Amino acid sequence: MDSPAQAERDLSRVRRAHPGVLARPTDAPPAGEDEEELEEPRSLEEPASRERTELNLLGAVDTNAGESRRNENVQLTLIDNNVLKEINVRMGTSATIVRDFDVSASYFGSEFGTPPTSQIHLEPAPDHQLHGDLYETHGNSLFSARSFFQVGAVQPARTNSYGLRLLIPFAGGRAFAVDAGQQKHTGNVNGNVLIPRPDERTPLATDPALRAIVARILDSFPAEAPNRPDIDPRAHNTNAPQSIDNDTAGGRFDFPEGGAGRVALDYQFRKQAVDAFQLVKGQNPDTTTGSHDACITWSRSWSPATQGTLSAGFRRMTSLIVQDEAALGPVIWTGRQLQTLGTPTVPYDRAQNFYRYAGIATIRKRGHHTHAGFSVVREQLNGIESSVHSGLLMFNANFGRDTVTNVRFGTPTMLAQSIGSPHRGFRRWKVQAFAGDSWNVGRGINLNFGLRYEPVTRPLEVNRLSSVPVGCDCNNFAPLLGFAFQNPRFGVLRAAYGLHYGEIFAATYSQVRFNPPGNILLSAVDPDLLDPLAGLTTDALDPNARSGVIRLVPDLVAPYSHQYNASWEIATAGGGYAQVGYVGSRTHRLLSTWVFNRARPVAGTNRTTQTVNQRRPDSRYFEVRRILNGSRAYFDAARATAGIRNWHGLNAEFSYWISKAIDLGAHFANNATFRDAFTGMSQTEWDVHADVKALSEFDQPHAALVRFGYEIPLAGSQKRLWNKLVRGWRLFAVVLAKSGTPFTVYTGSDAPGFGNVDGLSGDRPHVVDPSILGRSINHPDSAKDRLPLSAFRYIRAAESRGNLARHAVRKDGIQNVNIAVSREWPLGGTAALAFRAESVNLFNTPQFAMPGNELSGGNFGQITNTLNDGRTLNFAARLSF
Repeated sequence: MDSPAQAERDLSRVRRAHPGVLARPTDAPPAGEDEEELEEPRSLEEPASRERTELNLLGAVDTNAGESRRNENVQLTLIDNNVLKEINVRMGTSATIVRDFDVSASYFGSEFGTPPTSQIHLEPAPDHQLHGDLYETHGNSLFSARSFFQVGAVQPARTNSYGLRLLIPFAGGRAFAVDAGQQKHTGNVNGNVLIPRPDERTPLATDPALRAIVARILDSFPAEAPNRPDIDPRAHNTNAPQSIDNDTAGGRFDFPEGGAGRVALDYQFRKQAVDAFQLVKGQNPDTTTGSHDACITWSRSWSPATQGTLSAGFRRMTSLIVQDEAALGPVIWTGRQLQTLGTPTVPYDRAQNFYRYAGIATIRKRGHHTHAGFSVVREQLNGIESSVHSGLLMFNANFGRDTVTNVRFGTPTMLAQSIGSPHRGFRRWKVQAFAGDSWNVGRGINLNFGLRYEPVTRPLEVNRLSSVPVGCDCNNFAPLLGFAFQNPRFGVLRAAYGLHYGEIFAATYSQVRFNPPGNILLSAVDPDLLDPLAGLTTDALDPNARSGVIRLVPDLVAPYSHQYNASWEIATAGGGYAQVGYVGSRTHRLLSTWVFNRARPVAGTNRTTQTVNQRRPDSRYFEVRRILNGSRAYFDAARATAGIRNWHGLNAEFSYWISKAIDLGAHFANNATFRDAFTGMSQTEWDVHADVKALSEFDQPHAALVRFGYEIPLAGSQKRLWNKLVRGWRLFAVVLAKSGTPFTVYTGSDAPGFGNVDGLSGDRPHVVDPSILGRSINHPDSAKDRLPLSAFRYIRAAESRGNLARHAVRKDGIQNVNIAVSREWPLGGTAALAFRAESVNLFNTPQFAMPGNELSGGNFGQITNTLNDGRTLNFAARLSF
């Protein structure tokens, strides 16, 4: 068997090659602690230590953090930063205390568990010995439990992952490593959709042509009757096939250069192809994404105290998203009364290139660890991105009828339609320079300080088809400061402050592609479904055509955050440890969207949806979306952790934290596009902050996490057979409990009697029963009683907004348990065979999604979906040599 040090090097090497396949065991002590310090706890939610699942069978699911598999029926687009936001909204955040800030990285959002940025330098190869791994993981629906709403038996589905890693040493200190793997998901996805009742299947339109269009819409839903009327009269649980193929491959070559120097070359390829499930026709787009990563790193030790590193790299990321062939065409939006048909952001064909260069120099001398460096990135974005180019028809309660009846009559309230070519090419530079020092003052005191400079140049559209009115963001200086005081009797006291910058996302500034003259965004109210663009200018080359526009303010800059934390940590000789601490942040200039040119009351003009465009103050445009630094956010959290390591084979840890997150309409991950632009939108264009200030959508007051690991010891020399059977088995368990995240109640219609008729949805009602504020709506059986219609009142005709705040009530919380057993058998020499079985969501506990949240909808207050999947059992094996 390998020595403990060799085993840890192997684990570290494989984590870099396959970060989702093999990671440090939960009972392993943290590696790389400072030699001058006590063995002290790392917060197990730190980004540096979140890879603590021995064999992660689920790819993106961090089972050791207590996460369960998400319900695939909860729509998620795997582009930009939507994955991060989806996890935040579904799981909430983890209050993360960073022990100290590294000046070479940005920690924007790290208080919520976001990993810090990293430079591109390749780490030195841990060794040059011949070794490798073969691994296989398998998950099968045979071992899965039915989810809460599921009707009938679990349908066949399988997940298989397999791969290899091999390192081959050569003479002269050279070494070549190769790794490759595949993961295949095939089978059925179970989910819930809202579909028309049998009595709602007949079109009510009398015109034959219009009736045919309505029939096509209704035929997009499953032909059978809803099978969960106990939950909602339109609730239907069904299955649909899906396949996901993931391919990875890569290689690395290390060799010495000039005696004290070394060179490393690395290349990695990843590709994912998703043939998405369709519980209704055209529900999800089909997606193909891929990336190529290449890097070369040269490093040299000029002396025992001085080192230097230079790197150059190239990354190419491609994304292709297309509608399923069964899609109707235009998106049909019914305000969650029926399942949405289609996707407004397709087609989407984007390629991003990043040319990256970086260097760092380190000097260790007389108690100082000084380092300075730089990085330069040239970013290229090319391709097509759509915004309702296929059209979006919005049906809601209007004309004296409910939403579904308007679908049957073929009478939408609004049409949004983009016309023109959205193909563009954008370029920008991002530069960073930094210098910092860690100074061991003596007597247990260590100081850490540094400064980063992060200018971002103005983005340019190379084809001169669009203008980006954003200048150079060139004054971004980010200082940091920290200290640690260590006493052998009282542990370690730490405190740190850092100013960290976010960015103006490419997805944000590239929205200028949707503006005239190259594109026209049309907005028709009460359109005729037979000719929805009647009376509107459709010539995209006409610079005077009326259009909706997206305007980036000229002084738009990257958001920044003041983050600070303090903690006290103590460890005992017997393996016990504890940490208590506080982390907080104040984040400014967050990206947000404010919508102007909304319809206003005009004397002598009826306040109806038909007159919306007549009542806009600037007749040259429809709505005007202005992207600006319009939000701030506040976060405060206290966290306590206690645990024990390696006590008679037992490792255990308990963490509890309380927190509060508030924002003015946008949080740290907001990119001011699509969903982000809507969720923080004010009801009117006046006094925006007073209307949108509320809890953040990932706010969670309370959370607890328990981790447990136990290695079965020898039973005694007289029980050799028993020892052979049970020796070395490890048992793991993770328990996560969290408060639910908040959601917003809407009126569900902008029409008279429901909303303020300004041409934009998102109106909120008045609350007449304040006792519902802050209430958790956490089970289908009690949801309607806990969120009754009687607690609210619609906006009256003369009122501009409702008095209900955003995020005034909460979804169901999280109660999840994951367990695993594993063992490793030596096969002679350095070879070993490892096995692991893992159950995710052991007790099959549902995490319910928010209920219907639109007053005018027939499903208001009814929970019809879950955010997580049912219990699964997975297996993994690894042969190492």
